Amino acid sequence: MAQAGPDLFTETIHAFLSVYRYLRRYSRQMHEEGISGRQIATLRYLLEAGPRTIGQLRDYLYLNDSSTSELVTRLEQAGHVSRARAEADSRVVVVTLTPAGRETALKTPLQGIPLLREKLQALPPRRLARVRDVLAELRELLEIPDDD
Repeated sequence: MAQAGPDLFTETIHAFLSVYRYLRRYSRQMHEEGISGRQIATLRYLLEAGPRTIGQLRDYLYLNDSSTSELVTRLEQAGHVSRARAEADSRVVVVTLTPAGRETALKTPLQGIPLLREKLQALPPRRLARVRDVLAELRELLEIPDDD
């Protein structure tokens, strides 16, 4: 098998590391502001989609039920969301953005994973498939299990 030249290797690893550093920097910035990227993604999703169930948030964020509930609890304690039982089925919890949550969603700079989510949704299917394939290759190279 042919080896990639040193320039191609250097460019590739540099590109990956610049993405990694950008995401870490964004995460630190959000942490300093007292909110996580995942919380911002949740607020932006509620802003665009309207009230959603815990299950819908779970599916959007790719979390398990307990992690989603914990996230909603933190957002609720901060005054960003409220939750109530659905009238049609009291087993279902509906999460709604509060005015403070709306303000936070609108004023927080859209960067990191929340920005990536929005940009990926807007890509044509062919480009999105290319990105998916590259990420699958990275997962394989990093030996990341499928259940992660």
